[in-house]
Amino acid sequence: MYNYFASKEELAKFAIKYSTNILADELRKINNLDISSKEKIYIFVKKYLENVQKSPEVIEYFLRVYLSNREVFKQGCEGFLCVGEFVTEVMILLDDGAQKKEFREQEFFPAFAMIMGCLGGFAFLSGENVLDKDILSYSDAVADNIYRALKYEE
Repeated sequence: MYNYFASKEELAKFAIKYSTNILADELRKINNLDISSKEKIYIFVKKYLENVQKSPEVIEYFLRVYLSNREVFKQGCEGFLCVGEFVTEVMILLDDGAQKKEFREQEFFPAFAMIMGCLGGFAFLSGENVLDKDILSYSDAVADNIYRALKYEE
């Protein structure tokens, strides 16, 4: 595999773009559905946890390599450059929900970190084999927590 890339770093960058684009494509499809923002959160969480279950290496790569070895990604992956499509789709989800008054207006980064913290936490717990039940059985509870943190209140 290394023969196709100029360096291990280039391979790592390609792998992170590939893995996050899988998530971005799924979220893009969800964002295009004509349903409530709450339903989108529930579907997104379920799809994310299904990915954790079916392809743990995709999520594990993001958590264990990209986030913990940022120095590998300094050249050409600054900021959100390598994960931009996914970040954009999360931004669209949040913006659409806020425009419809289903989510409250808030700064992007706290909302993004809250969503990814919940999902990343469950991916980590699953990878460590410490969950009491199948990861998908937590889907509604995780989605409910995320929705409650985002929902619009008068």
